[in-house]
Amino acid sequence: MEKKYSSGLVSESFWFIECKKIIKLKYDDYSWDEIRTMCLEENLLGISKEYRAKRIFGYLKNRISTLDEKVMKIFLEGDLATQKIIILIAAAKQNRLFYEFLYEVYREKVILGVRELNDSDINIFFKNKQEQNEDVASWTDTTLKRLRSTYMNFMVDAGLLTVNGKKKEPTPPVMDITLEHYFKDNGEIQLIKAISGVS
Repeated sequence: MEKKYSSGLVSESFWFIECKKIIKLKYDDYSWDEIRTMCLEENLLGISKEYRAKRIFGYLKNRISTLDEKVMKIFLEGDLATQKIIILIAAAKQNRLFYEFLYEVYREKVILGVRELNDSDINIFFKNKQEQNEDVASWTDTTLKRLRSTYMNFMVDAGLLTVNGKKKEPTPPVMDITLEHYFKDNGEIQLIKAISGVS
């Protein structure tokens, strides 16, 4: 069954440092319960309010649960650019709409050699989805605006967009060869295409 479209990403950030801490603990075989305790009782995430630490731990757990041990190893041994790509991939695997945006809009820009991604590109994408899907059609303009901003921020944080003045320019990453092979071997070549803009 296909995942439903979700606007949940508006409540999330890229959380690079936090993801890195938790991926390391998961790779070292800590359980989710142990990590949750560290987040809430030892303030692993550096968040003073417990309710926020609980919420953010939940988001991080969902995101990082999409990664298996092999990818975690690539993450821990990879350079900064590779680590950021893996976090973006985890977010995209967890959020169908964001994944489709990367595949349908970002990838196409890169293939066509278009030097800018702007708000109207995301607005057109949302408008098309609203026409195809009643869940997306029910979202308010405020939600869509926040979602647009979140998508842009995630792509900038992951290095997929470079900000030049007011212009956001697609800068597809050079994919780590180990990571590329991993996704090919796991039948997830679409993910690689979405991010690196391969046709």
